[in-house]
Amino acid sequence: MTKPNPDNLDDWFPRDGRGDMLAATNGNPNKVYRLGVVVGGSISRGLAVKLEPSVSVEDLAVGRYVVVRGTKKRFFCMINDISLDSTNQSVQSDPPDISDPFLRDVYTGTVAYSLVTVTPMLIIDDDEGALPVKTLPGHFTSAYNATADDVNAVFGEESAAHFNVGSPLELEHTNINLNLKRLVERSVGVFGKSGTGKSFLTRVLLAGTIARGIGVSIIFDMHNDYGWEITTETGYAVKGLKQLFPAKVSILTMDAESSKRRNAKYDFEIKLGYNEIEPEDIAMLKATMNLSDTMIDAAYTLKKLWGDNWVRQLIKGNPDDMNTITKETNVGGGTLAALQRRLERFERWHFLVPENNGESVKQIIDLLVNQEKSVVLEFGRYGNSMDAYMLVANYLTRRIHHHYVEKMERSLGDKSMEPPQLLITIEEAHKFLDPQVARQTTFGIIAREMRKYNVTLLVVDQRPSAIDEEVMSQIGTRVTALLDNERDIAAVLNGVSGASGLREVLARLETKQQAIIMGHAVPMPVVIKPRTYDTDFYKAVMGQAVDTKAAKKSLGGGKQRRI
Repeated sequence: MTKPNPDNLDDWFPRDGRGDMLAATNGNPNKVYRLGVVVGGSISRGLAVKLEPSVSVEDLAVGRYVVVRGTKKRFFCMINDISLDSTNQSVQSDPPDISDPFLRDVYTGTVAYSLVTVTPMLIIDDDEGALPVKTLPGHFTSAYNATADDVNAVFGEESAAHFNVGSPLELEHTNINLNLKRLVERSVGVFGKSGTGKSFLTRVLLAGTIARGIGVSIIFDMHNDYGWEITTETGYAVKGLKQLFPAKVSILTMDAESSKRRNAKYDFEIKLGYNEIEPEDIAMLKATMNLSDTMIDAAYTLKKLWGDNWVRQLIKGNPDDMNTITKETNVGGGTLAALQRRLERFERWHFLVPENNGESVKQIIDLLVNQEKSVVLEFGRYGNSMDAYMLVANYLTRRIHHHYVEKMERSLGDKSMEPPQLLITIEEAHKFLDPQVARQTTFGIIAREMRKYNVTLLVVDQRPSAIDEEVMSQIGTRVTALLDNERDIAAVLNGVSGASGLREVLARLETKQQAIIMGHAVPMPVVIKPRTYDTDFYKAVMGQAVDTKAAKKSLGGGKQRRI
């Protein structure tokens, strides 16, 4: 690694003068540039680094990486605060006249100076790689800009299990490579306020898992953002997952008319039968349909008395049937009428048919388990109905999860019989994982089980504070764009080491094209500029697509070093 030459004054006092760090490194991502020296700090608060007079504070930003080179160790750090200070407090009350360049240079860096607070994240050891921080560098240890080699020493090179998701701040030619195997081992959360590019980030992650053959996904595509083609906010059309991986992705639709209007090439249309709907599917809609506990209890009673046809019979509302129920059970007439009114909206959903034999579920399971294809389920016009989205997502997930549990139990002792790793992607996740329902729903169960049955969640949401705390604690990797609500920021950072310093970084992300990744899939929190989703990205991921079964065998025996 290139180090400053003590005999070369240009290395220590760049001719570029104050200000342009890019010029000081000549655009070379491995050029080392001295920023300043450590003047104080602690493990809990971070290190205070006094900047050199030649370094402009305007060239630094929270989230940027710094390397502090101790006598024996290299400390990989992140800037989480920037401040201005002075040796003489009278400077603040009576600022000097700096219109004279000479006086400005005399005062700057001596009487008035800049401080950055950097949090040590890891210790870089050339032999052992990245290690946890258990000590600190001494006073007056030099701090430098992080080079591409430093970043690669922490995040590794792109490989069969590592996928390039973007570049760190100020190092555009350096890749942050996500460990996809560790990513899918636990549930994943993609968070950010509306318009920050959550769907874009999710597409990049899904494209990586599909290209590398790490597992399969079922994506409940509420707004048709993942399947065939997506129109961006700027009006450009970009490829969906089906166009990138035609042999590894199937598009199914709840609304064939919508798919045809958009020229989205789907494989088949999903139909669900009234006879297949169970009270557990209705209970999931408690909040969105304003169902009371007595109404849900009534649903169980109707199912017991009328069997599989209970929904259709209730909607039809035969007076004799209703009278029989009120007389022979403890279900009141008012409760029955209220439940009937709410379920009548099912008649507006054309994907519901009088009877079905579970063929849709069988087809999806065959695609996921036997053909090892990822499935994008488009909702078309029904994506605007949260009730319809939640009913279908809960209905299918319950049955797929049940199949996985059975298959995993049958495969005990024989790993070759295990189904492929499954990642279930849902949007508006707080509706499924609200504290009142998360403990009873399949989604809550999957989140708490982690990867016990080879099933994990990828939740996409703009209100992480509305997700059950226990579920949030089980989300292994969090990819977070800008959040400006304090409760949402606190929810995302809950349980994360060094949360106080990361709070400032998270709150100051740009509106778009920036995100912070924390958790199981990265050795330390990292702020990235995501990869551009363009023709170069298409060529890269399409060229990296591998056979799923072969990838599973090649990755199965490898040990992952944990820190």
